[in-house]
Amino acid sequence: MARSSAVRAAITRQRLSGPHWPSLRSYGFICGVSHPSRVAPMFDKPRVGLAGDPDSSWRLVADVGGTNARFALADDYGALQGQETLRCEDFAGLAEATRHYLSNHNVGSIRAAAVAVATAVYEDHVAFTNSPWSFSIRDLSRQLGVKDFHVVNDFTALALSIPRLDREWLVPVTPHGRGAPNAPRAVIGPGTGLGVSGVFHFGGRWRALDSEGGHVTLAPADAREVELLGILTRQFDHVSAERVLSGPGLVNLYRANCELEGVDAEALEPSDITERGLAGECAICMKVLDDFCAMLGTATGNLVLTLGARGGAYIGGGIAPRLQPFLAQSRFRERFEAHGRLSEYLADVPCYIVTAKYPALEGALAALDDL
Repeated sequence: MARSSAVRAAITRQRLSGPHWPSLRSYGFICGVSHPSRVAPMFDKPRVGLAGDPDSSWRLVADVGGTNARFALADDYGALQGQETLRCEDFAGLAEATRHYLSNHNVGSIRAAAVAVATAVYEDHVAFTNSPWSFSIRDLSRQLGVKDFHVVNDFTALALSIPRLDREWLVPVTPHGRGAPNAPRAVIGPGTGLGVSGVFHFGGRWRALDSEGGHVTLAPADAREVELLGILTRQFDHVSAERVLSGPGLVNLYRANCELEGVDAEALEPSDITERGLAGECAICMKVLDDFCAMLGTATGNLVLTLGARGGAYIGGGIAPRLQPFLAQSRFRERFEAHGRLSEYLADVPCYIVTAKYPALEGALAALDDL
């Protein structure tokens, strides 16, 4: 769970409502989730909601990427329950995966839903970049029988989760900076791609910024980076930040470093580069990780300055948590602050790694709560 308050809410309901409430195990707090066959149904019979209509108390949240679709149900107390991860390749589309999830938990209907998707959301049609899935928002809403149905970008959802996460899920990169309460917060996340967003406190609520900032042009910060980006420019017409600060970006950096050193590049995956670099088994892989952390520091500092994010910078995605000790000892913080006349401004801004397992589900719920 992303919030310990969810556990407290479930325990409180049991005390108030008596033995007819399901146990914590059936909520998924104990049993865990990954494969449908391993997940206990939330209820033994169709759930009757608090208002008397079948399942009227339940809201569905989902986080859908190119490989996995993660689901959870939110009750009227704002607790996320029954988290489950399904493989996208096992289903024809999102409608089929959603029906399977609801059936697996004996939930007949829902009163609202929010889906975070790993692609830009412009109008009604949603097509995934790294998956054959696509859907019409209107059609999916009708298929699921939900009028209150919303789709947001997955990184927008991640940004919305930041103010709701307990501090245990926000690990300081270094002890630098204090942060200003209710000031804007910058959110950046290298993973399959590079997500960029921010959250702002306005009108008593936190609002997220929809952004495609991962595709801004990447600028070198020293002579060596000029050479690296020169190599990448021959391969890509436009070298965006995502071409370096992502899983595929690690491979791009590795190949560019090999060319710079005059050695043949091996056929390495991002995980290979990370493992060899962290273990000290490959000098070039170690350079790649150092380059990656340094460039991430510059990009994060740029984002903080752009947004005026005195509240802090938050690094999500799947790569940063794996690099946590290395990141702390790297040039990340040096490059984060190295912005000339505004270096002192950045020196007081803290940077955190988001370690929550499913923050986008929490963010999807935040999107529903704010509507």
